[in-house]
Amino acid sequence: MNEIIDTFSELAKKYLEHIDQRRVFPLKKDLDKMKALDVTLQKHVIDPLEVLRELDSFGSPATVASTGPRYFGFVTGGVLPAALGANLLAGVWDQNAGIEASSPISSYIEKICQKWLVDILKFPLEIGVGFVSGATMANFTCLASARYALLKKRGWDVQRKGLTGAPRINVIVGEEVHVSVLKALNMLGLGSEQVIQVPADDQGRMIAEKIPIITEPTIICTQAGNVNTGSFDPIKEICDKARSSDAWVHVDGAFGLWALASSRFSSLTKGLEKADSWGTDAHKWLNVPYDSGIAFVRHQSHLLASMSTDAAYLVSGKKREPHRTVPEISRRARGLEIWAALRSLGKEGLVDLIEANCDAASLFADTLREAGFEVLNDVVLNQILVSFGDSKTTKTIIQKIQEDGTCWCGGTKWQGHTAMRISISSWKTSLKDIEKSAEMMIRIAEEEVKK
Repeated sequence: MNEIIDTFSELAKKYLEHIDQRRVFPLKKDLDKMKALDVTLQKHVIDPLEVLRELDSFGSPATVASTGPRYFGFVTGGVLPAALGANLLAGVWDQNAGIEASSPISSYIEKICQKWLVDILKFPLEIGVGFVSGATMANFTCLASARYALLKKRGWDVQRKGLTGAPRINVIVGEEVHVSVLKALNMLGLGSEQVIQVPADDQGRMIAEKIPIITEPTIICTQAGNVNTGSFDPIKEICDKARSSDAWVHVDGAFGLWALASSRFSSLTKGLEKADSWGTDAHKWLNVPYDSGIAFVRHQSHLLASMSTDAAYLVSGKKREPHRTVPEISRRARGLEIWAALRSLGKEGLVDLIEANCDAASLFADTLREAGFEVLNDVVLNQILVSFGDSKTTKTIIQKIQEDGTCWCGGTKWQGHTAMRISISSWKTSLKDIEKSAEMMIRIAEEEVKK
């Protein structure tokens, strides 16, 4: 085992040594080399060191340098050193974080993380928290709690009776709702015919005045950080409207929820604390490794009732049992990385990370705008949408930017426009990285426009 650890350390150092300088997306020749891994499975045992070196030889060159400073796709954060170290240690510990009896340290760490997160995000102390795989499962967990609570009020025990014959639950979303919310709703048996889409404004914010009169059990899914523009729904107005009808308000805050940590963004987060549940990703703006999401439910009893299960062999005590707050029973100890990231950053470090990314986004947008290219959104957070002209030209320029390798940005469709989406979420991204990337983009765009 020591040889494995030593070899891994050697390969990891080699990989990380030049991550900031390497091209962000691999070349085709590196992708082609992956085929060497597709062999007929042999009968005999192979030395673990050989397996590890083989994976490194053909796998490492084919990775995306998303943990580097110039990956601007999919709101992906780079991994903080402390979080990476915790991830590696968790792998060595090989803990099942599902029950306290199988990993006392994992369970204890989650309780600490819950306390810290409630403090940072200014959430109610009685809140229930579950550590899940990402925003999709965070939304799922929160919406399952909503389904349970709303049906219970109508005298229906969904855990015992299921959905057949249950009172109807309507769901209200904005027309810019994220697909992870829709997927979670589908998995919960709340199909598309029960979903009412409310118009959004030019920044993707749900128009609160357009929410219909609520007469049935209803979940309103709001957004803190639109995936294209970074904008926030008017959550205070929506919550006030929901209270008069006793609806449940959920916040999909995959990355935007972290703005609560910064007083600079108080105007965006106004009323967010009034919601009933919140979902977020830690592998986005907290910069921990994949996969790591967090579900928050205002009343812990609703979370426990919707997620709890038991069996004779599950040694459950009076302490907080992690599996009672999430869909999984067996799972990895992802709370260790969240603990390490928060312990490393502290409150000020987390704020600095968020605000530095937002400042970088503003600089990026200003630079592209001054070069004559259209920024389609109000840059209120860390998201930028840029158009280089018509759809064909913009698509061509995005492709050439991706092929260049200096940075990586994806394309999107925004209210009839083809656009390039820039998401700045990494602790590693500096103003020099922004300047270098913008200079390359402008050069490529100007060359293409001149043709």
